[in-house]
Amino acid sequence: MTTFSPQSQTNSRIYTVSSLNAQVRLILENEMGVVWLIGELSNFSMPVSGHWYFTLKDSRAQVKCAMFKGSNRHVTFKPGNGNQVLVKARLSLYEPRGDYQLIIESMQPEGDGRLQQQFEQLKMSLAAEGLFAQSLKKSLPEQPKRVGIITSKTGAALHDILHVLQRRDPSLPIVIYPTMVQGEGAAISIAQAIGRANARQECDVLIVGRGGGSLEDLWAFNEEIVARTIAASQIPIVSAVGHEVDVTIADFVADVRAPTPSAAAELISRDMTHQTQLLDRKRQQLRHAITAYLSQSLRQTTQLQHRLERQHPQLRLNLQQQHLDEISQRLTQAMAKKLQKHQQHIEHNNYKLSLYSPASLVRNAQRNLERSEKRLYDALDRKLLNARHKLAVAAEKLETVSPLATLARGYSITRNEQGDVIRKASQVKAGDTLITTVTDGEIHSSVIK
Repeated sequence: MTTFSPQSQTNSRIYTVSSLNAQVRLILENEMGVVWLIGELSNFSMPVSGHWYFTLKDSRAQVKCAMFKGSNRHVTFKPGNGNQVLVKARLSLYEPRGDYQLIIESMQPEGDGRLQQQFEQLKMSLAAEGLFAQSLKKSLPEQPKRVGIITSKTGAALHDILHVLQRRDPSLPIVIYPTMVQGEGAAISIAQAIGRANARQECDVLIVGRGGGSLEDLWAFNEEIVARTIAASQIPIVSAVGHEVDVTIADFVADVRAPTPSAAAELISRDMTHQTQLLDRKRQQLRHAITAYLSQSLRQTTQLQHRLERQHPQLRLNLQQQHLDEISQRLTQAMAKKLQKHQQHIEHNNYKLSLYSPASLVRNAQRNLERSEKRLYDALDRKLLNARHKLAVAAEKLETVSPLATLARGYSITRNEQGDVIRKASQVKAGDTLITTVTDGEIHSSVIK
């Protein structure tokens, strides 16, 4: 028989629950890194701490999420339950409960966010391949012999380019390669137009662009096929897409980026200030180099920032704040439950007290006293009636033997002055005064004989 002993497990580490959760959290955060995902918001809450807690779900699964106030203050829309969103997040673990969760870094509505995500992914991928490298950039001809314009033949961009070229250098030959610049099939159409221009070799510089619009409107210039076709072009290409604030993948791959179609025409056309034109071209090259350098530096900074965030005390504070929010909620619920229980106990005691209240006892005693008093009065009435009856009977009997009754029949009572009743004649002598009582009074008389 084998006895298990922790000491016998020489190759196994024995964890506590808290150390295991901490180890799992580090594995999730370090191994998975940053992820993008789309889901529907539910159970959205915003406690006074300023952090957001919610669940992301689809038709078959869900995951808990936390977005701390340092990140959610950059969200440009008001999220709510039912919203479809695109989020950038890091996987983590809430150690006190052992719950797997996402720490959200950014949030966008699904439509705009998906395009922006695709833009960033393609940009990073092509940058990693070196398609944005300054060493691949071709110099623009100082005095172009013929300019090719790749854009919509009905768009405002073509009108602006032609207007500038006519004003600055009317003698410069122009070839227009009409193409779709928006909608389904536009990216292929643009790539084919660039290919035709390279096959014909009739121009020594190309302007590729269109007027301004939304990110979705400009999306054809963010397609990979357009980017690779521009990179493979033997003819120098000036990217002139949208307004100055609009940035596309085509801008990074092109040899020169112009902020607008009109600026592209200004850039390649000759005029009296040739040196100024050359300086502008060098400035543009320098700007592009700086942009590429800044883009690479930003990627490195972002990577370092992510590493710092994983080890930053603020992360621990945020998790502790999340734990505090949870404890606060549980405490509030417990206090409400306790108060409800006390209220029920008070109501029960009030009911019992009402049953044994002195006022209730006094009322019961008063009712009993009233009933007893009534019974007493009834008994006294009966007693008095009975006594009156007996008195009447006795009075009737007494009346029959009363001296008054005898007097009323004609009899009388005679007394001497001393009050003695005279029953015999021998009791008096001549000269005595007698008092005779009759029914209606007394008669005083003197004895003569």
